[in-house]
Amino acid sequence: MERLSDDNEGTRWQAAESLGRLGDPRAVEPLIDTLWDDDARVRLKAAYALGMLGDPRALGPLQKLYRIEREDARET
Repeated sequence: MERLSDDNEGTRWQAAESLGRLGDPRAVEPLIDTLWDDDARVRLKAAYALGMLGDPRALGPLQKLYRIEREDARET
């Protein structure tokens, strides 16, 4: 979870992906925070990870992100 705030966007991207695969509910809040990352790829991977976790706490933040992202990002 600490790697979600790394300076390198590739590290943040990989951290989000790994957290989604691990399925640990403790990752939900840090991943929600990552939805507002400066890098679009990191945001999308965080959204994907939250979808894999399936926690209802992520629904509101994901809906907000959906409304402000580009069309191609919304499809993902």
